[in-house]
Amino acid sequence: MSAHRRKFSVRWLAAGGAAAFAGILGIAMLLTNTGSACAAPPSTTAKSGKATFYDLAGTSGNCSFETPADDLYVALGPSEYSEGAACGAYLDVTGPKGKVRVKVFDKCPECPAGHIDLSRTAFKKIGAEIDGIIPIKYKLVSNPATPAGISVRIKEGASQYWFAARIDNHANLLSSVKVASGSGSFKTANRTDFNYWIIDAGAGSGPYKLKITDVYGNSTTVSGIKMSPGTVQKTSTRITGGSGSVTEKTTSAPAASPAKKTATSAPAAKSSATPSAVATTTPPAASAPAPATTGSAADPAAAAAGQPLVDLAAAEQPAKSSC
Repeated sequence: MSAHRRKFSVRWLAAGGAAAFAGILGIAMLLTNTGSACAAPPSTTAKSGKATFYDLAGTSGNCSFETPADDLYVALGPSEYSEGAACGAYLDVTGPKGKVRVKVFDKCPECPAGHIDLSRTAFKKIGAEIDGIIPIKYKLVSNPATPAGISVRIKEGASQYWFAARIDNHANLLSSVKVASGSGSFKTANRTDFNYWIIDAGAGSGPYKLKITDVYGNSTTVSGIKMSPGTVQKTSTRITGGSGSVTEKTTSAPAASPAKKTATSAPAAKSSATPSAVATTTPPAASAPAPATTGSAADPAAAAAGQPLVDLAAAEQPAKSSC
């Protein structure tokens, strides 16, 4: 699993950031240990908040992706990172200078909902770097364009007895990944906090077929994936748009599997202003889940977090929860 470290801003430390950092660390540890009962990825409805920026030390964030070629990425707080469910999705972020599209790439342990941490490159496209912190609006993008087809990376240490794969360029939030070896039957993989899909009992020796399904019910299968740990295996297949587009529909969405959290993060700036909190979509009550409506869009945040798929219009009604 990859981890990253943030480079502290000199101006932040000089402004009393060292004292504030101790408090932030305590909050971050509490969030890491307790999680959030209302965790869900960002919604397709624009929300208000604030943005800071950071510099990546290394080549990968907590989502285990390679750094995007355009250097446009974002780290989300624990509730919106949602134990890896947000990884690989795209957000449109609007700031004082304009709009930028960024890939969910990392986790920011000390960021509450509504506070996103952008790459320096992305931040400079929508705000002045010297400000350190800017007001923004942001939302999840449905069916965004991707720079290439789906790729699969088998994790180091994997074998026929322990399967672990990272999926990239899937565009939308994912709800499930199923794996079959050769002519065998499909097995369901469980998502981890560091964005690998794992089958603890293994999936056989391969070559593998991976059936990948997003939260909107779009699904496709990539074949010929080899047990080749550490190698990014590229395909021309896309779940939405381009070659190998949607092959079938499904409304099943398994619950995400929590995993050990090891990435660390640090703030880019300190502000006396209190940002607007971002309210994530509240899923239906567990005692009476709303069924998916045939032909209607499903709430991507609820589906990615392992909640029952519901009609998007109903899901976007004002939340009655205290979260």
